[in-house]
Amino acid sequence: MDRNTTPKNVAIILDGNGRWALKKGKPRTFGHLQGANNALKIAKYAKNFGIKNLVLFAFSTENWKRPKDEINYLMSKPIEIFQEKQDEIDFKVSFFGRRDRIPKKLEELINDIELKTKVYDNDFHLHIAVDYGSKEEIINSSGSNEIEFKKGLMFSENIDLLIRTGGEMRLSNFLLFQSAYAELYFTKIPWPMFNKNTLARAINAYKKRTRKFGGLWKNNVS
Repeated sequence: MDRNTTPKNVAIILDGNGRWALKKGKPRTFGHLQGANNALKIAKYAKNFGIKNLVLFAFSTENWKRPKDEINYLMSKPIEIFQEKQDEIDFKVSFFGRRDRIPKKLEELINDIELKTKVYDNDFHLHIAVDYGSKEEIINSSGSNEIEFKKGLMFSENIDLLIRTGGEMRLSNFLLFQSAYAELYFTKIPWPMFNKNTLARAINAYKKRTRKFGGLWKNNVS
């Protein structure tokens, strides 16, 4: 393996929005707003870095436990942001997760974005997980072998690099099967402050690592 290779599939757990906002004396929703605006910026940077698939964890199945006002904001504000910036999107965008619990307007927007961006080639693909939980995904995937099992997954590619912002060091039920051999990168930088330079640092850290996938690397006998 070429250790200088840019990761093909990168996943990011978008964390720290609310805590970042509170430290600035703002409501948690302000952090979510800045985080949502940051998503398209990072997607464009990822595309320029040569990443093929960028997977963003936007809302988990467990996030329904949050205060109702915060959930309503998270379920409505993305509509405005994507409607305002959809002309800036020049790559394919897909969403995965449950769609039976999200508001109808958000579901319609998701369908519209997927349809409009379907025309773009596969050089770069942005995947956004909304109302997604990996345990539920694994339980619902009923294949009898790995090939059949992966057909039932909502995102079937193996993750090369998984990044989590905001300082927490856990996977939070995100792409557990797909990240079995992912390189993990944790940063204290909250998602709204995550930018081109911090993404570059994560990619450079990935390039310095040796991926053995359970085997041995050259003369390494550990």
